[in-house]
Amino acid sequence: MKSDLTVRLAKRLAGLRAAKGWTLDQLAGASGVSRAALSRLENAEVSPSADVLDKLAHAHNMSLSRLLALVEDGIVAHIRRDDQATWRDGEGGLSRRVVSPGAGALAGEVLECKLTPGSDVFEDAGQVDGLEHHLVMISGFMRVELETEGHSLGPGDVLRFRRHGQLRFLTAKGQGSKFFLFTVMA
Repeated sequence: MKSDLTVRLAKRLAGLRAAKGWTLDQLAGASGVSRAALSRLENAEVSPSADVLDKLAHAHNMSLSRLLALVEDGIVAHIRRDDQATWRDGEGGLSRRVVSPGAGALAGEVLECKLTPGSDVFEDAGQVDGLEHHLVMISGFMRVELETEGHSLGPGDVLRFRRHGQLRFLTAKGQGSKFFLFTVMA
């Protein structure tokens, strides 16, 4: 008997392939998973291994955790502030609050970010190449460097981009910043 999870996963995998307009052969080429195995997965005849799921997630340009989140049931509509995860990068001066975390049926996530004065935060590469971002400045001023391109931002400014590689946030001494960062998953 097929588990509910196997059936939901099969539907999601078939839907992702259809959304790209790919044939089974094209997905097999992009993922390294055989056409026959893909057919059995999409028909819920078998449950995939973690290795196969990871290959399929990368072929669809998403993380394994995102692929699994797309299959999860339910969405929590109301998230109280006390239930929103926060973390602080002590050395770089960046703090983040996950205002609206990603969920299975939802394609976005919202972070509230604050940079202390004199911050220099560098991230080598994102989890998912080409992930869509919208940065909305609330207060303060900062410089954002994407690969070799730099942007000076002030209150009310918006920076929209797809992340490919390095990202750097800089604030001047005596000047911090607060901004919202929206990410949109595939």
